[in-house]
Amino acid sequence: MPPYFAYGSNMDHAAMAERCPASRPLGIARLPRDRFFIAREGYASVARDPRRTVWGVLWDLALADMSALDRYECLASRLYVKVSQPVLSQRGPKRALIYVARSTAPGLPRPGYVEAIVAAAEQAGLPAAYRKELAGYLPPSLARAAVEPDETRKVRPRRSSPLQVEPDAL
Repeated sequence: MPPYFAYGSNMDHAAMAERCPASRPLGIARLPRDRFFIAREGYASVARDPRRTVWGVLWDLALADMSALDRYECLASRLYVKVSQPVLSQRGPKRALIYVARSTAPGLPRPGYVEAIVAAAEQAGLPAAYRKELAGYLPPSLARAAVEPDETRKVRPRRSSPLQVEPDAL
């Protein structure tokens, strides 16, 4: 069964249990030298960026579940393509399947989509700093609620493009 790296809505254990009932989570993993962004169609993707890291959940994807996951990721309509890339897991480096949007143009998230990703990231135990980065894709009122109450004044306004570099990242 191939490893599968989920960085968006498929980090949600309950949702994956419905879509891919024979697959099992292996734990947290990270995709170095890539960044998370929302593609033109309103869904998450990753793109090369030597200074960034994408965190997610590594799954032991059952072969019986692969066609269901391909359908969910709209492989036939070419919304996503399936690639194999190295990820770093708690058990060491692994080569994993990753679904990447064909479009590299930035877009706005579909309503409720980023909220589900942030909740799944919290459930998975992804690093707090990364969860705050994901919360940056939320509308400003929701982003403030996604961070600890005493840190709300530090939340930056929502970026107009996921391609913009944060000033402190330089």
